[in-house]
Amino acid sequence: MKTRIISGIFMIPLALFVYLGGYWLLGAVTLVGILALNEFYNAFEAHTAKIWREFGFSMALFLVIIAARWPFKLELFMLWIIISMTGFCLHLFHIKKRRIEDTLVGFFGLIYVFFFIVHVYLIDTIDEYRMLKWLIFITAFGTDIFAYFTGFFFGRHKLVPNLSPKKTIEGAIGGVVGTLILSGLFGFLIVPHLLKDCLILGFFCSILAQLGDLTASAFKRKLEVKDYGNLIPGHGGIMDRIDSILFTAPAIFYYIVLIFGEGVIIK
Repeated sequence: MKTRIISGIFMIPLALFVYLGGYWLLGAVTLVGILALNEFYNAFEAHTAKIWREFGFSMALFLVIIAARWPFKLELFMLWIIISMTGFCLHLFHIKKRRIEDTLVGFFGLIYVFFFIVHVYLIDTIDEYRMLKWLIFITAFGTDIFAYFTGFFFGRHKLVPNLSPKKTIEGAIGGVVGTLILSGLFGFLIVPHLLKDCLILGFFCSILAQLGDLTASAFKRKLEVKDYGNLIPGHGGIMDRIDSILFTAPAIFYYIVLIFGEGVIIK
């Protein structure tokens, strides 16, 4: 527990970049995304995969340029996806040296890790609703904290023992309830006109945060690794810390776009 608290303190300065927003936030997202993608690729390469890393990282930086200049040009994002998939498919042409897994992991990691986390910045480009970017972290980290302590004191029934033996049903429920309270307080104090939306997002994103964590655990079990890295004491690697954010960020972004529709004003 001590190492988790210490590591959590070291994560606090990252909140500064969320507060500053704009290109400061995009820079932080890019750095975290690249480090996480590198850890993801490393984990699979240690399991015999041969990934075209140079292409993956190049496409990640290409996505950053699109997000910075044309954050709501849907056709450019679709073009990026097509180019990414085509490039990794062409890599398979070295038929004697490459396996289907090499292509699939390369493309999947780029989407799952980097494309998903870029949505943190995309939310910041929406003028009227950019404050909802804080819910990404409130729901992800709030769920982790409340689930941990609820499970520690009251946990009796295992949630998914084959993926994460320490997680309990009681902890999962505590995570949702605690996050719902935090999201409600955030809405009441910071964006009272969006209180209802904060409660809706708090509930569903808490569930998504736990699914994101379990998804990352499923990969680690298949790869037979404990953590994706050791960059953060007590937490493993960057991927071990952002796994839940990868699901909450896109959910909040598309909630804004789909629910508020024409009310969305782009920066």
